[in-house]
This record gives sequence, structure tokens and C-alpha cells, in this order.
Amino acid sequence: MGEIFPADALRVRRVYESPEPEDGARVLVDRLWPRGLSKADAQLTEWCKDVAPSSELRRWYGHEGERYEQFAERYREELATEAAQRALERLRELAREGPLTLLTATKGMSASHVTVLTEVLKEGS
Repeated sequence: MGEIFPADALRVRRVYESPEPEDGARVLVDRLWPRGLSKADAQLTEWCKDVAPSSELRRWYGHEGERYEQFAERYREELATEAAQRALERLRELAREGPLTLLTATKGMSASHVTVLTEVLKEGS
């Protein structure tokens, strides 16, 4: 299936970066609140915990590069649950309304849940 919203409608940033006007809707997609960040400074539209990896999966992965492919597979399975599907649809709605910025505290974003989440959103599945 093709993309359901323009590619430029979806951005990924660290939650610690200052908000920008082009962020549009700012949604935190981590299960845990970022250390040292106030809710006012985050300037979130929403906090979407239901699309974050489970605590068990996050701890197992531990950002160990050799586990990334297996992590991504397991995370996709978690995203297939009913609660995650509802949350994904909400994110797609926000992206169709205008720019959507997914926020995370993760440092290594290229091998993180946000990469997988972005792929799933763009796939429309």
C-alpha cells in the first residue's frame, strides 16, 4: 500500500530539542517520561504510550545493535495489538491534518523504536 500522507508530514526529533513552528503536532512516543524535562518545556500535543515498545521488550533490546532486527520484528508484533492499532490510527489522523513530529528521548534514533514506528505509519498497516 502507498503512503497515506505526504512524507514531509512526518518528522522525528529528540524531545530535548527546542520546539519549532514546523513541528506541527508534537507527540511523545516513549513509554517513560524523559528525564529532566518539564511538561511545559516539552510542549506536547499528546503523549502516545500505546505505540511505545513494552518495558520488557525495551529492557531486552537495551539498544544492542546485534539485536535490532529481532527487536524490530518483536516490536512490529506489539504494534499489531488492538490498543497499538488505535494509537497508530490516531497518529495517522494527526499526520493527515498537518505536520506530525514524533518525539523521543532516545539518543541513537537510527536503531530505535521510532525508526520502526515511522516505517509502520508510512506503510499504513
